Amino acid sequence: MNPVLEILQLSKSYRSVKAVKNLSLRIEPGQAYGLLGPNGSGKTTTLSIVTGILRQDAGTFSWFGDIPTPAQRTKIGSLIETPHFYPYLNLEKNLKIICKIKGIGFEDIDRVLTETKLKDRSKSRFRTLSLGMKQRLGIAAALLGDPQVLVLDEPTNGLDPEGIAEVRETVMAQVEKGKTLILASHILSEVEKICTHVAIMKHGNLLASGSVKELLTEEEVVEFSCADNKKLKKLLEKSDVVSEVHFDNGFLLGTLHRERKIEDLNSFAFQQGLTLDHLLSRKKSLEAQFLELVKE
Repeated sequence: MNPVLEILQLSKSYRSVKAVKNLSLRIEPGQAYGLLGPNGSGKTTTLSIVTGILRQDAGTFSWFGDIPTPAQRTKIGSLIETPHFYPYLNLEKNLKIICKIKGIGFEDIDRVLTETKLKDRSKSRFRTLSLGMKQRLGIAAALLGDPQVLVLDEPTNGLDPEGIAEVRETVMAQVEKGKTLILASHILSEVEKICTHVAIMKHGNLLASGSVKELLTEEEVVEFSCADNKKLKKLLEKSDVVSEVHFDNGFLLGTLHRERKIEDLNSFAFQQGLTLDHLLSRKKSLEAQFLELVKE
């Protein structure tokens, strides 16, 4: 099966600023794929290129296994940066304009307003909406024509907790329907809750990519000690119990392998003739792992 989107060695510069550097990604049908990174990492530039807003300096990309064509646009619904609508028109009239641009009938408007929970505000002017509602209207516009792929750039940016929850619920409902989602965000928790796969970017570079479970999994860090910490450290470095171990304030600090539990560490030490006199579990937060990846 062809990938939904394949990016090969994509690059884009703004004078002296290299926004995207030799980026390669492959997004499969049905994936909820997150582009995660701090502001200025190249996420918006990447999405702007693949949706036809910007032209790349180098590299290629293909949708559904083919070179980009106008006909493919009907399969892709996008919301890049802030949604733009006429403030003096109501939601229904704004969406009618989008329908005319897309060349589709007005009969889909009720469906997208219902799916984004804006049906009861269909006669309200755009300027009367909260920020969260404006974002959901942007998603409603992207859903017109029932596209196979939804491309969203920072859909929860600037929203309060209630607005974030509303937008997240709307997006997750589309993922559950089997649509392919490409979501750019600098918010780790949003990518973790919505996406199945993630690419972590910084300064236009791809730092890591893979499933969310592989890249953003809470690791268990254990603080422990025994009568001979130096001996235990050497033994653990040759074992498959921990992925790393070092001294920290008189204790040993070890990161357990994903398949290992804290009990395995205790058993290992005992089998080596060493009895632990201190054993404390610390969870390595997802935020700590993310910051570790994107740090200078």
